[in-house]
Amino acid sequence: MTFNHFDAKGQAIMVDISAKQPTLRTAVACSTVRMQPETLQMVVDGRLAKGDVLGVARLAGIAAAKKTPELIPLSHPLALHAVGIEFVWDHDVGTLTVEATVRAFERTGVEMEAMVAASLAALTIYDMCKGQDKGIAITETLLLFKEGGKSGTYRREPAA
Repeated sequence: MTFNHFDAKGQAIMVDISAKQPTLRTAVACSTVRMQPETLQMVVDGRLAKGDVLGVARLAGIAAAKKTPELIPLSHPLALHAVGIEFVWDHDVGTLTVEATVRAFERTGVEMEAMVAASLAALTIYDMCKGQDKGIAITETLLLFKEGGKSGTYRREPAA
């Protein structure tokens, strides 16, 4: 097996993508935050002491996507064209899912940018809610969808 992030001497390298043609790349990732249903209701209603949790988490996610190459060592700096953060909640089980969508016309994919955006938005939710609910957990971060480039389209199958 060959690893493309290492040279012939086994040293880490940033993959050379200079010969690849730019294409429109899209990735969607999510992170799930589990909390007490009462805490979730306070977040949705904007009644938490620290303020607008979802607004701050949205800004944190967008900023995080733009900082991905500073956080992931071999990630390429990309000119992102769109970053969107949406939230889906389920009061019955106390989950707040962050969904990050990233687009760019680039030579490499934007999966890491979407996953970093969703993760940082989830961490921001945790930070803003931890005083209200000590048992909050970030349970998973998943790539849901990607398209563009030679590897084609990927769509995560729903869990059975």
